Amino acid sequence: MRAMLLDAPGRPLREADIARPVPGTGEVLLRVKACGVCRTDLHVADGELGDAKLPLVLGHEIVGIVEEAGPSAARFRPGARVGVPWLGRTCGACRSCRSGRENLCAAARFTGYHLDGGYAEYTLADERFCFPLPDAFDDVHAAPLLCAGLIGYRSLVAAGDAERLGLYGFGAAAHIVAQLARHQGREVFAFTRPGDTESQRFATELGAAWAGSSDTAPPEELDAAILFAPVGSLVPEALRNVRPGGTVVCAGIHMSPIPEMPYALLWGERVLRSVANLTRRDGEEFLQIAPAAGVHTEVQTYPLADAHRALADLREGAVRGAAVLVPG
Repeated sequence: MRAMLLDAPGRPLREADIARPVPGTGEVLLRVKACGVCRTDLHVADGELGDAKLPLVLGHEIVGIVEEAGPSAARFRPGARVGVPWLGRTCGACRSCRSGRENLCAAARFTGYHLDGGYAEYTLADERFCFPLPDAFDDVHAAPLLCAGLIGYRSLVAAGDAERLGLYGFGAAAHIVAQLARHQGREVFAFTRPGDTESQRFATELGAAWAGSSDTAPPEELDAAILFAPVGSLVPEALRNVRPGGTVVCAGIHMSPIPEMPYALLWGERVLRSVANLTRRDGEEFLQIAPAAGVHTEVQTYPLADAHRALADLREGAVRGAAVLVPG
């Protein structure tokens, strides 16, 4: 099969012909129909997340068709369409797993990081961590739901019942969260890179009450803010714009250093918290809510061989919505 391989952090992806994998116990072999390109892929490719499997097939927003089931795998029949998320496997026995917080399992393995992902024609997945996908989304438009959507949803839940919600970094996750928030009757305030008028226009098209640069204050005090941009200097900015008792949620898996800041920004019972990974329950809930909320994912598609261009466009902020690879 064709695959795009990461041989070492910082090196370009390499197109290669490799053996098609064989499903083991509890696994399914999937023919990849589409795979989203996520900022976490950049963090892995750049070496900002250590302990990656190498060589590695990136990609953890996978839509695939079941081609073959391994021993003891009986959840999906051949021909079923499923989604594969970032969370690829957990131990199922630790305190975190037993308490419904499998996203914090210390032995968790992640797709496109510890396990080969979807920048390929075929991939393997643990059937227990796959999701049936709603018919309302075709393959390409379903792919961003599997990380941008899931992490965005978990972050929105972490933000509580905020009526005025700030979103820092208006990319794949934020453009989905904005639609969910508007469906719930919240006001959305979008913060983009300075001078990024295209993303600001995109945010207002999706119903944002205001859109501006991340270095400016919104016209109203926020109840909560979610940081999708992996920029530590935005943490004090977001705290400054959130009312006493409000919440700032850091949604990324990696962030540049947070600068020193006065305690007054946190004081007033403001809450600063992170969101780590996702649970299967998040996926089950979100994939029911998304069609009912009328979520539409804006996508830019790329052939599999152009994965390097998709990553470069994402790095430069040149993607409107989400980038998706199509192996066919």
